[in-house]
Amino acid sequence: MKELLADLPWDEARAGRVSTIAEALVESVRANPDRMGMLENFLQQYSLTSREGQALMLLAEALLRIPDAATADALIADKLASADWDNAGKAAGNPLFKALGVGLKASQKTLNSALSGLGKPVIRESMIKAMHTLGQEFVLGEEIQQAFMAATPYEKTGYRMSYDMLGEGARTQDDADLYFKIYRDSIRMIGQRLLTMTGRQHDVREVAGISIKLSALHPRYMMSQRERCVPEISERLLELAKEAASYNIALTVDAEETERLSLSLEIFGAVLKSKELPEWSGFGLAVQSYQKRALAVVDWVVDKAHEYKRPLQVRLVKGAYWDREIKRAQELGLPDYPVYTRKYHTDVSYLTCAAQLLQQSDKMIYPMFGTHSAHTIAAILDMAQDYNVLFEFQKLHGMGDSVYAALLKDYDVPVTLYAPVGPYKELLPYLVRRILENGANSSFVNQLLDADYPVSALVADPVQKAEKHHLTGHPSIVAPGGLYERETSGSRVNSRGLDFQDSAAVQALYQQIDPLKGHHYEAPCIVGGKVIKDGRQHSIVNPARTGDKVGKAWYAREDIAVKAVRGAAAAFDSWNGVSVEERAQILERFAGLMEEHSAVFLGLLVREAGKCLPDAQGELREAIDFCRYYANQARVDFDSAGYRLPGPVGESNVYYRHGRGVFVCISPWNFPLAIFTGQIAAALLAGNSVVAKPAEQTPLIAAYAVELMHKAGVPQDVLNLIIGDGFIGASLVNLEEVAGVVFTGSVNVAREINQVLAAKRNGIVPLIAETGGQNAMIVDSSALAEQVVDHVILSAFNAAGQRCSALRVLCVQDDVAEMVLRVLRGAMRQLSIGDPALLKHDIGPIIDKEARDSLLQYCNRLAGHGRLIVMTPLPPELEEEGFFMAPRAYEIDQLSALREEVFGPVLHVYRYKKKDLDFMIGQLNDMGYGLTLGIESRVDSFVRDISYKVRAGNVYVNRGMIGAVVGSQPFGGHGLSGTGPKAGGPDYLRRFGVETVVSTDTTATGGNASLVSLGE
Repeated sequence: MKELLADLPWDEARAGRVSTIAEALVESVRANPDRMGMLENFLQQYSLTSREGQALMLLAEALLRIPDAATADALIADKLASADWDNAGKAAGNPLFKALGVGLKASQKTLNSALSGLGKPVIRESMIKAMHTLGQEFVLGEEIQQAFMAATPYEKTGYRMSYDMLGEGARTQDDADLYFKIYRDSIRMIGQRLLTMTGRQHDVREVAGISIKLSALHPRYMMSQRERCVPEISERLLELAKEAASYNIALTVDAEETERLSLSLEIFGAVLKSKELPEWSGFGLAVQSYQKRALAVVDWVVDKAHEYKRPLQVRLVKGAYWDREIKRAQELGLPDYPVYTRKYHTDVSYLTCAAQLLQQSDKMIYPMFGTHSAHTIAAILDMAQDYNVLFEFQKLHGMGDSVYAALLKDYDVPVTLYAPVGPYKELLPYLVRRILENGANSSFVNQLLDADYPVSALVADPVQKAEKHHLTGHPSIVAPGGLYERETSGSRVNSRGLDFQDSAAVQALYQQIDPLKGHHYEAPCIVGGKVIKDGRQHSIVNPARTGDKVGKAWYAREDIAVKAVRGAAAAFDSWNGVSVEERAQILERFAGLMEEHSAVFLGLLVREAGKCLPDAQGELREAIDFCRYYANQARVDFDSAGYRLPGPVGESNVYYRHGRGVFVCISPWNFPLAIFTGQIAAALLAGNSVVAKPAEQTPLIAAYAVELMHKAGVPQDVLNLIIGDGFIGASLVNLEEVAGVVFTGSVNVAREINQVLAAKRNGIVPLIAETGGQNAMIVDSSALAEQVVDHVILSAFNAAGQRCSALRVLCVQDDVAEMVLRVLRGAMRQLSIGDPALLKHDIGPIIDKEARDSLLQYCNRLAGHGRLIVMTPLPPELEEEGFFMAPRAYEIDQLSALREEVFGPVLHVYRYKKKDLDFMIGQLNDMGYGLTLGIESRVDSFVRDISYKVRAGNVYVNRGMIGAVVGSQPFGGHGLSGTGPKAGGPDYLRRFGVETVVSTDTTATGGNASLVSLGE
């Protein structure tokens, strides 16, 4: 902010002039409230912070795309019941919204009456018509010819048009091809219309143009697919640019999410330097000022304009994905946010960028200022007086009408209307998301016509706010690293993450990992601090490249296992006597060492476990979070001072928790670091000594983790590592000295362990087990197909489907099944399979040949009663090298066909009828599992009903089903899916301890001194 303020030409005189202009604009608006646009009139009446506004937005987002009456009725009933419509619409200045409020209240009363069944069809049709009417106000036209007709009145009043054609985030190649065709055809129609209106001679800045989104032109527009998407999108953008240039109309590339900024600049630059691009001054780029890189982007565009000697247009906006940017940075544990967290900081950034654009007096840059803020408009008008440069303002269709009517009355400045064009049922969800994401910006609209709200406050100077008050981020939005500072169990640091959309950060990581590729790791047994290498020797190969020998391991003999358990038993008392604070600090040091040696862990997770780099990072961060979270839990639950319990006077009751003894920790290969670490950390922090046995496929990761745990301060005799197969695991569990077992793996092995423990004579030994799941996602017809498919792809095929939480059966309401499956087919064909060390690959290998062969055999059996929907193409070279398997989806007719858990990239799809929903739920519950469940719906009552009826430990609504976050989404199931308690939750650590209550009669030694000494 200091740098921005230093670059901004702003002083008290300018601040005063700007304030005068802005106040005059507001006074003019308040004197003429009838000039309010439809969208701002709507937001004035139905604020997005109100239940009524939110209900209407959600109705607009979903209702028109719902094909069946039952779901539409449920959505309407939900939204009408969620708000108070008594006064809705009464104060509306617009007759449409007044009628809407009255109608909503009447509908609410009808639905609450005994005649609601008869009234539903009437209400449904009325609501659909109302949403169509809203669509007509928010969308200029459903297709370009309609938009031309709607644009005519605006053009006659002097507005220029920029048509924003429907198209965002293509998931399939067919969608990308369709959007490209729509863009190209629209350019031609805009151009042909201009020819009939103006002939060939016109200024590109005075006629209609078009805005496009690069994400519409390619199904894989992301940094990991840079090698593919940059040249392909560049080629398409160049073709569209040439088409626009042939008609001399403007084409502006819209801004999207921050992680796509560098890609968009690379693509824009590639088109700029193309020798095929004609001489033309209509090429433009949108810049979002809420990004901290905004001024640098402006400078980049200016430099490119001069480098290639091409006049460029720049649309400056404030930004439309703000809350998504905040959430993403927090989820990834990034060092900071890419956007400003205070609105007036964004405003300062906007003004600084605007000043930089206005200073380009050589006419190489044509600034276009998208804003509805009176203060921002006034500031640009004042700053423009200092420079001899052409510029224009831009406004969103339906927004800012009143402000711009006041502006145009007193100022001769060009204004462009940014107008969405597309089918209501497809475009309204997009517009609603933009409106909801930008809901904070509606505060100006809400206060604009409020006579009690001071004009001076409405147009307060953001520069003065920044200078006099805060140059730091918003106090309620802590930095990503401080996300968990306010946990009830104590503050902890969020694990650090790497942004894989940042090419520089990725290259730095590769430079760290590449030298490790030739390194040969070893996994010996470690018993009492001694390294033992005299067991059977096994080579560990890379499941992606079987010729790559990652290292070797030594399987323990049975006598080594016995020695480890007995040694751990001997070390228990001393470790249990160590203060909980010291134990917590040791595990926190280990978390720090994991971050310090992250490159080694990431390299091992990729080479030994076959994990793609983003999955490897997710696992490393989870392991770190487990240590820090459990350390704080231990400080509370295992405090050596205990907890005083209530009781009568003269009595002391103190509750203590401490360790059980030796815990055997048996972890799986699919999370060889996170689950391995989480089990051990919990056991150690509770005061137990540990014998850890990792999966036989992934011992190298475990050995390196144990090495660092010892380095962090865990006594060597307290933590022992035993390498081996299932036989050695059974030997450990059988030993009488074992006081507890924590296990993650198959249901059958968990049953065997349970039976062994039950037969012990020395005591009842607890088993903490987390097993698999037959996990379902239930989709109704109100869900948005593209979002559903995003979540399905992530949930079913991430990590090659080798997660216990992975989606196994997709249950889709038959009314929308074909639409969902169309998108799913196209999206799955775009997935990339291959070496997980390369970011361009989405899916890595199966863990070993035995697992892959078992999966292929299952698919052969499934082919007899299931119908193959789609199979991701598998590159021929992967047939010979590595244990790869193509993801595939099958449609099944009966859920009873799912007799076994399939641990791999195989998705089952089942269509259900709305009337058969309860029967389907009964079938899902009869499978006996209870791990994860996904629900995709906009109907709150549907979500509540399904969440209650389906037995599942973790329910995910309108999001992916994997990647549970420690402390936020405690993970674990019941039934065949595990014993509980949930890992990463408040009760997990307690299961590793025993409880003691010490009750003392204090009167037995002469009375209660504190009682008898009470004063008057």
